[in-house]
Amino acid sequence: MALARILSRGLAGMAAPAVTVEVHLANGLPAFNIVGLADTEVKESRDRVRAAISTSGFEFPARKITVNLAPADLPKDSGRFDLPIALGILVASGQVRGEGLSAYEMAGELALDGTLRPVRGALAMVWQAARDGRAFILPPTSAGEAARMASATVYEATDLCAVAAHLNGLHALEHAAPLKADMIQSMPDLADVRGQPGARFALEVAAAGGHSLLLMGPPGTGKSMLASRLPGLLPPLTEEEALESAALRSLAGQPAEPSPWGVRAFRSPHHTASAVALVGGGSPPRPGEISLAHHGVLFLDELPEFDRKVLEVLREPIESGVIHISRATHQASFPARFQLVAAMNPCPCGYLGHPSGRCCCTPEQVQRYRGKISGPLLDRIDLHVEVPSLTAAELKESRPGEGSEQVRARVAQARQRQLDRQGKPNAALSGAEVEHHGLAEEAALFTLAQVVERLSLSARSYHRILRVARTLADLAGATTIDRTTILQAVQLRRASLPDK
Repeated sequence: MALARILSRGLAGMAAPAVTVEVHLANGLPAFNIVGLADTEVKESRDRVRAAISTSGFEFPARKITVNLAPADLPKDSGRFDLPIALGILVASGQVRGEGLSAYEMAGELALDGTLRPVRGALAMVWQAARDGRAFILPPTSAGEAARMASATVYEATDLCAVAAHLNGLHALEHAAPLKADMIQSMPDLADVRGQPGARFALEVAAAGGHSLLLMGPPGTGKSMLASRLPGLLPPLTEEEALESAALRSLAGQPAEPSPWGVRAFRSPHHTASAVALVGGGSPPRPGEISLAHHGVLFLDELPEFDRKVLEVLREPIESGVIHISRATHQASFPARFQLVAAMNPCPCGYLGHPSGRCCCTPEQVQRYRGKISGPLLDRIDLHVEVPSLTAAELKESRPGEGSEQVRARVAQARQRQLDRQGKPNAALSGAEVEHHGLAEEAALFTLAQVVERLSLSARSYHRILRVARTLADLAGATTIDRTTILQAVQLRRASLPDK
């Protein structure tokens, strides 16, 4: 037949809308046209497809070829449409049978010799195809990545000839095997941290409730060391969370296996990162660091060194857990339910309040340094904890604390109490939900009201203190929040840096 339809997928944020590749062969002067809002990468597929068909032993038809990528109003990018275009030409010219094509979707970039190269966003595309009840044909690496979905049917094809042989009934494609992933990773152990009982406890509270955390103190006190141990305290990812995290990495074009399967991400961008690198962007938009840290930890070391405009873009995703990117021709939304951990020094030189008295910063320099972090952003961070410097004698006398395994057991119990009660971590509760599920005693609420009024705290701070108090109660196995727990939560939020 002179007309063929091959099913594929585009990418629009986390979504993978269906794309129908229509190929029509007509009489007339030989031509090869691609329509349907295709960008330069897609239009360049004409030369790749022509060479791949010829070198694979098929005949490239000397006819007028029109390829339509429907729907026409959806932007199409990358080389993922090479395989469906080439196969559409072979079906339309009668070299490959077209029966049963409606049961498959496919994507893959063609090399000039007909072999298939990996494509970006394979897991996101297969996720949508599985919901529509269709199998997916992909290049080997992409197929192994997508085969992690137990509900999906994924076939692995090494080249164009293998796909043609499968459809012609000559040699069936093999089902893709999931990429091997080490489920055990040697995570940094909390026992390596000497001293710092306050910061260790704050880290446990942050892990138990999913709270954001700001660590403040001089250089060399263990702020980065503490932050790197937070992923080892968090519960393992569920299957759905692991798939979602892997899909985001695939959309960003990162290697299929950047970390062991099921391990929560730990992203630590440099302070020179731009706003686009942090939240995502580009054309078409790709996820940024906050989305790559989805269900994991985003660590911002030297927080005041980040550009203030860059930090301000964090305010919305911290609250909503999603980032909306809007450009002139593209709009996309990516999940960004990350756990923020930030670290900062007390002043530009870092030694304000240090026992050695080494600080040489003026009050104006200190004020300018701290002013890089806006009040609204600080208000959205649940825990503010000081990490003081330790003397050589204190380091020598301090004994190793609890290891990550013991702390992780308590964190898991507290998380399970939250899931049984409200179906989500305490940090994700809305204002109305935390008042409903907080189960605070009247004396505790009265004390909190007094603290808020005396310290002139915002309504957001009121609810964040209540969330932290609920986590403290969960760690203690308490049903209700009492006055002592409220005061402890206030203390975890009110840690301050020394004044000049």
